[in-house]
Amino acid sequence: MTNHVHLLVTPQDREGISRLMQYVGRRYVPYVNHEYGRTGTLREGRFKSSLVQARSYLLACYRYIELNPVRARMVEVPADYAWSSYRSNALGEEAPILSAHSDYLALGRSDSERRSAYRALFAIHLDQNTLNQKRECLQTGTPLGNDRFRVQIEQALGRPVGLSRRGRPKKPVAEDGTESRSSAKKLPLKGVVGGI
Repeated sequence: MTNHVHLLVTPQDREGISRLMQYVGRRYVPYVNHEYGRTGTLREGRFKSSLVQARSYLLACYRYIELNPVRARMVEVPADYAWSSYRSNALGEEAPILSAHSDYLALGRSDSERRSAYRALFAIHLDQNTLNQKRECLQTGTPLGNDRFRVQIEQALGRPVGLSRRGRPKKPVAEDGTESRSSAKKLPLKGVVGGI
């Protein structure tokens, strides 16, 4: 896009994405600065990331990202955007820097079937709630997936993930219906985990 980049990356190890972004900062930024006679960084801050649950949510992320230039009215169809993986995934154009994800490969038994199934995904409209959910997860670092997925992430990290409610946490109610002050201190605070 003109002011940001989306990458859908499946790292091979825990530090893979961080190393990728460091590499971009150390190699690409000096190249751009040299080519255009400028100085400084290209980004305004640290990259944002969100874990994505494979199967149900991953292909929706493909659609979200590859329809971004269409929503921004930069192009009419995703295939017209030069900086997208759509032409590779949907039309079979060679793209050596891309590796097919297992969810993409599961779309069909042959390259032709996969490309056809992928194009069919783009005939389905992304509703505003879906768009908002993806944007919110990306902005906050909240994992994109179902509740079970989020619980698995919380267990792996040993801390809560996701958006917290604004304001003070509600006081717990005792069995007799009265507020329990002593247990209020034991409530875990929900926080946002970003940059995973």
